Amino acid sequence: MAKDPLAEAGLHFDELNKLRVLEPDVSQKTTELKEECEEFVDKIGQFQKIVGGLIELVDELAKEAENEKMKAIGARNLLKSVEKQREAQQQQLQALIAEKKMQLERYRIEYEALQKVEAEQSEFIDQFILQK
Repeated sequence: MAKDPLAEAGLHFDELNKLRVLEPDVSQKTTELKEECEEFVDKIGQFQKIVGGLIELVDELAKEAENEKMKAIGARNLLKSVEKQREAQQQQLQALIAEKKMQLERYRIEYEALQKVEAEQSEFIDQFILQK
């Protein structure tokens, strides 16, 4: 079998009998590789879109979680504030009760003193009437 002089020069004919620099097998494999690369690039583009959507979704969920966290912190702070207000109010009421108890004790002592004065005056009046 004789060698093709064009093949030795690196020139080949394709299936349409056009003169090519590459061998038909290499040309076909190159075309297949090009098509696979295009498919790969398309799939990578789709993957990037999906990942982009996922990232957006995760960002939204993170924002919602942060908002809920802030609401919970606010509610906890409000609860602490209400608790402190109640404690202060309870202390005020206890101080008022102690003050009222002291006032009651003063009134009781004053009442007893007035009863004693009344008894003395009644006795004095009784003795004064008897002496006359």
